[in-house]
Amino acid sequence: MPTSNSSNDNDKLEYGMVRDWLREACLAVGLVILILGGLWVATGQFPPMVVVESGSMMHNTEDGSLGAIDPGDLVIVMNPTRKNIITYVEATHKENQNFGYKSHGMYGDVIIYNKNGGADTPVIHRAILKVVLNHTIEDQKTWDVPGTSLVNVSSINWVLNYPCNYHGGTYNLEIKDWTPNHSGYITTGDNPNTNGCKIDQIVATGQDGRNGLKDEFGNPVTAVKDDWIMGIASSEIPWIGSIKLLTSGTHSFVTGETWFNLSLTIFVVLLSPTILESFTNNQKSNNDEEE
Repeated sequence: MPTSNSSNDNDKLEYGMVRDWLREACLAVGLVILILGGLWVATGQFPPMVVVESGSMMHNTEDGSLGAIDPGDLVIVMNPTRKNIITYVEATHKENQNFGYKSHGMYGDVIIYNKNGGADTPVIHRAILKVVLNHTIEDQKTWDVPGTSLVNVSSINWVLNYPCNYHGGTYNLEIKDWTPNHSGYITTGDNPNTNGCKIDQIVATGQDGRNGLKDEFGNPVTAVKDDWIMGIASSEIPWIGSIKLLTSGTHSFVTGETWFNLSLTIFVVLLSPTILESFTNNQKSNNDEEE
């Protein structure tokens, strides 16, 4: 028959296990809060990260690539009030102060925006150029395009230094006969096999049917106003966001290479405490033997 002492020992053991578990849980939660809080302070944005769901920004369309934005990547988002957005034309114009600037493998910044300011899934695409209202006289508006020679013009015609593959040849991306209705950014994806070289704003391409996104009401997406921009894509954390895509029905965009790298990362993370503990025990044994 168990004695009262053995019962007390069992109670103490169970209490100790619960206490250790609660301590570890609190440490884990605290670490997550600390990381998110630090990112919030650094980016001025909450949530400070987004998960990329589609392949519209991929460069290597088979395996994905580090440095570009692939499905399943976590992208840290910078508040647009913290940084000036640099467009593709500014970064490729030799006389511009931002000449040569690159982000995620190409010239210019990548922005996250709401289509026509709506509540549909945000778009994460590259800012190609920005049109800015110069002045209005008798309902006639004129426009400037920073990074180009277009100043005080009534319509936008511009061939960008943005080479595109087409039927075995190449052509440069073009903004054609565009009369803006408001200031804003023209955007496109990076993926050469899907929407790379396809402008999101069809109205800026002479209604070229190869181009254009639509909002949740079926309306063509117009130039992206500053108020519609949720943030600027900063650093990326590859692969980790693929876990979320498993529950959102968009995991089909994730490449096999990404799944492999994610599995390897999880394996290393789970194995690391065991390796560290084994190393520590070996060190302790060696020290005991020396004594």
